[in-house]
This record gives sequence, C-alpha cells and structure tokens, in this order.
Amino acid sequence: MDWFHSSDLMKEVRWDEVWEQSQNTLLMLGWSTLFTLLIGLPLGVLVFLFSKGQLFSNQWFYSILSFVINILRSIPFIVLMVMLIPFTRMLVDTSIGVKGTIPPLVIAAAPFFARLVETSLREVDKGVVEAAQSMGASPLQIIWKVMLPEARPGIIAGITITAVTLVSYTAMAGAIGGGGLGDLAIRYGYQRFKPEVMYVCVILLVVLVQILQMLGDRLVRHFTKK
Repeated sequence: MDWFHSSDLMKEVRWDEVWEQSQNTLLMLGWSTLFTLLIGLPLGVLVFLFSKGQLFSNQWFYSILSFVINILRSIPFIVLMVMLIPFTRMLVDTSIGVKGTIPPLVIAAAPFFARLVETSLREVDKGVVEAAQSMGASPLQIIWKVMLPEARPGIIAGITITAVTLVSYTAMAGAIGGGGLGDLAIRYGYQRFKPEVMYVCVILLVVLVQILQMLGDRLVRHFTKK
C-alpha cells in the first residue's frame, strides 16, 4: 500500500479530496434515489391505472401524464440541469454542489422510474387481479395487496436500473459544478491534465455501479416467486 500511494502514477491524486467527493456522490445518489422513489412510484402507478382497460381507465388523464413523462425523458440530463438552474435556485438557494444537483436528478429520474413501474405492473397476471375483484376487494386493496406485491421483483429491478442511471447522472453533473466524483474527474483529471485522478474516479464509479447491481439482483432473486 505504501508503494501504491508513493508511486509516480498516483502522486497527483489527493486522497482526501477523493474521499470527500466520494461522500458527495453517495449523498447525491442517496437523496435523489429516495425522492425519485417517492415521486416515481405513485406516478408510475397512476399512469398504469389510467391506461386503457385498467381500474381507473381515463384516456385524457393517461395522455397528459404520459406526455409529461415522455417530454422529461426526452431531454438530455445535462441540458435539463442547465434549464432548471432558475428553478433549482428558487427551491434550494443554489444550483451547484450536492444540494443544487438533487432537484434536477430527481426530475430527470422520476419519469424514467415511473415508466419502469408501469411496465412492471403490466406484467402482473390479470387473473390474479380478476380473482381479487371477484372476492370483493376494493380498488385500493387490489393496488396495495395484489398489484404492488406481484410486481415487486420488477419494481426492485427498476429501482436498481434507476440507481445505476443516477450514478451516471451525478458524474455528468460535475460538468457544471455539481460536485462528486464526476466533478473531481473533470476539474482535476481533464482540465488540469491529471489523468490518474480521472482513472481513480472512474474506477470508484464502476465499483459503485457493480455494488448497486449486485444488491439489486440479490433482492430480485429473493422476492421472485419460485
């Protein structure tokens, strides 16, 4: 380990800065994932329920929600982040750093996750829902006790995909001062011509993605019915 820290290859790497920005990346990922779930899950459920042939089928509401989701999903994240600077400043008093990055992360990821939730709910066996209806279950009971439990493996897989996507978004946020490992890679690795810093940041991001994917896959296997 002494050789690793003192070698010429790593002499430009400031490990205290790497640690600090790693913490910032985890903060951005944690908070943005939480708010994405809180917004995206009910949004995805609503889109599904308003779609044709479902419990609250309403083409007008479905078209509006679907249109908004598609618009937000169509805008590249880095462009969306710039567009939302006035809104972000109004919401959290800053558009940079960890705090300034979370709102655009959530606005970008929530529609994406909502579509994954909708897709998972569409894969639920209609026979199970019809059986619950025939037994007199209310729409709320069908949603909470039938649809969501049946779709749980798919929703967990969607959470995993969303979290991995958010890792790449946090890296992109570094291009406009978002903080985190992406910011460190751009500021020191690229702009100051210190490629070793960039390599360290990339390796850490890859490790983070692998951990998230492994955890997500394990949870999906756990909740998938044999």
